[in-house]
Amino acid sequence: MQRLTMIRMALAGAAILVLGTGVGAQVTKGKTRPMTTKQLMSGLVKPQATVVGEAVNGTGPADEKAWTALATSAALLTESGYTMMEDGRCPDDVWAAACKTQQESGKTLLEKIQAKDLAGSKEAFGKLTSACKSCHTVHHKK
Repeated sequence: MQRLTMIRMALAGAAILVLGTGVGAQVTKGKTRPMTTKQLMSGLVKPQATVVGEAVNGTGPADEKAWTALATSAALLTESGYTMMEDGRCPDDVWAAACKTQQESGKTLLEKIQAKDLAGSKEAFGKLTSACKSCHTVHHKK
């Protein structure tokens, strides 16, 4: 009886250790691709989010060329939601849900930008950045 209790306690402790280390662990790199998650965020996501955010939270693009450039930034930002799910980067449901929301709201963002709908673009961008925040709350290492 005592041995059975000890085994149960050991198994419970092991389960807590395994579950505890997996939750909230930032994925620092995919399995086969060389780009780190930090590089993906700082080189792709953050610059494109900055461009889009400044445009949709400001007065909007000034001309057709600026709308086209903004659409490219929105498309890249949307595509990063797919990239973050590939190559074993996704550690949990929080990450997966955030990426799915980023993909969906990014598609809407791109459609609104292509329609030159500044208010709709701002709303879609807000949903996209909320997805980013939900994941960063759990995974972003300070």
